[in-house]
Amino acid sequence: MNTISIDFQKFLDWDNSPFILFSSSGKILYLNNAAEILFGYVSKKELYDLTLAYAPQTFGYKTTTLSLNYDSFSFYAITVGYEDEDQISIRFYNAPRIKSVTPIERDKLVSTDINLLLEANIALFKTKNTNTLQLLTDPDIPSFKIDQNRFSKLLRKTLDAFRASDSIHITLKLLVGEHVIISGKKKSIVQLSIEANGRYNDTDEEIHTIAAQSHITLLLKERTIKLEIPLIQD
Repeated sequence: MNTISIDFQKFLDWDNSPFILFSSSGKILYLNNAAEILFGYVSKKELYDLTLAYAPQTFGYKTTTLSLNYDSFSFYAITVGYEDEDQISIRFYNAPRIKSVTPIERDKLVSTDINLLLEANIALFKTKNTNTLQLLTDPDIPSFKIDQNRFSKLLRKTLDAFRASDSIHITLKLLVGEHVIISGKKKSIVQLSIEANGRYNDTDEEIHTIAAQSHITLLLKERTIKLEIPLIQD
């Protein structure tokens, strides 16, 4: 079959796996939509250095299995290839998200404006704490269904982990181009990120448990807690 006249770029643009084409000097010649999102979390130099480190010794391509994590991105393998000395490409393979085995208790889900629920829990936190707090939310996030009692408990535990921090930064946003599978259906993801100069980890296990029960992906770091919440509307 003659494929010369076929434009494959649109298929790369639609792919959920990041793909980047570099020049020999590290300049970006092409990147798909998924890679554009990835660059919000990792530098061009780091990814170019990674590309060179795993490039095959001769013309062609090489797939390497490895574990890579950039914020909420997790990959289990990469393919690096080149046909000449002027261009080199890298493709990332997304690691599957772990599905919760706990069934969704739909009778407890209530359509909720998450911005209002977050602000209410922050106000409660402020009654006992004097930390400087910066909040950035997206008012365009639509209302979606959530177990308000369980989620409020998760928020209280999460915020309390930062009770000794001088300044707390909270961001609520929709993760564009990302989704999670809930009951066999794709759901968009709302990410709540709380960051400070440090935090307590004494309640990490309890936070893990509540997040798992709520089908929320939890990302714990030394100075950050991120909650990836499925946007369920049906």
